[in-house]
Amino acid sequence: MTTLAYLIPVALFLGALGLGGFLWALRSGQYEDLDGAAERILIDPEDKSDS
Repeated sequence: MTTLAYLIPVALFLGALGLGGFLWALRSGQYEDLDGAAERILIDPEDKSDS
């Protein structure tokens, strides 16, 4: 029973830490362009070895 006294606050802290990280990602614009990275991998960069 005493282990629950330690585990519950640790679990709440880790949950709050994860929620804080998610909210930070939302505010910093990490989820603004979801399709850009997926389409960018398909586009070949210009070949600059011609010059």
